Amino acid sequence: MITPSDLPVAGLSIDLVSDIRQLTTFPFMVNALEAGTVVAVMAGVVGWFMVLRRESFAGHTLSVMAFPGATGALLVGLPAAVGYFAFCSACALVIGASGSAGVRGQPGQESAVTGAVQAFGLACGFVFLSLYHGVLAGYENLLFGDFLGITRGQVLTLVIACLLTLGFFAAVGRPLLFASVDAPVARARGVPVRALSLAFLVVLGLAVAATAQITGALLVFSLLVAPPATAQLITPRMGAGLVLTVALGAVITWAGLALAYFDNGPVGFYVTALAFTVYAITRLARALVDHPSVRARPTVSPA
Repeated sequence: MITPSDLPVAGLSIDLVSDIRQLTTFPFMVNALEAGTVVAVMAGVVGWFMVLRRESFAGHTLSVMAFPGATGALLVGLPAAVGYFAFCSACALVIGASGSAGVRGQPGQESAVTGAVQAFGLACGFVFLSLYHGVLAGYENLLFGDFLGITRGQVLTLVIACLLTLGFFAAVGRPLLFASVDAPVARARGVPVRALSLAFLVVLGLAVAATAQITGALLVFSLLVAPPATAQLITPRMGAGLVLTVALGAVITWAGLALAYFDNGPVGFYVTALAFTVYAITRLARALVDHPSVRARPTVSPA
């Protein structure tokens, strides 16, 4: 398995073309760039709706569930990817069913179930890890990912998962947006709000499972939350917001991979640090623009 210390000695230069050639010389970097692009598209679209629906806590819980899923799969002799998809999907169904069956007047019921699922899942992960008597090489990659160990088969799996995800949002994007913005009115207009909510959480779980194979269980959240939250600070429009989210995610991922390649550092750290920095700068700029002293500034008359 490739680690940052195994990368060839390289350094940034003022020749951008030469730097790009260095990045695309080795097959593992090409796979990482391709997979990162696919992840940016899928996580960006899913994350935009997740942030809009204020279900970031559920997204964080599902990302954490990738850890017990992978360790549980390894314990029974299955590939880690099977555990990612199975455990994340099952937890998404539990969270979604609790929200659909929640008692009216108790809006915190889904959050309580989400927290309980997260605690139980983490406990299962530690139990599975302690029961596994084999040699679990590179188990830290379950938490922090391994961008530089992506294979062509994993890239193809991500492409299929991304196409299925985009197909889901192409089919139900408009009613899901309606239900996310104003659920009571959407329900009165005949939109199946509960079914859409459950379906969205399942798709979120599948997207997290696919993304966590690269970014890890803990770092998937940075691509699911930071780019969409940044885009929604800039524009409330759905089309422009989705395009901006995907663009931000792709640039952040490419820049993180480039910094890791030339600096021999951890990819996950650079991706997360860049995502947080972009969000923090955008948040500060938006706060300055919306400040009362700025909004109430008088205009100067031509006279």
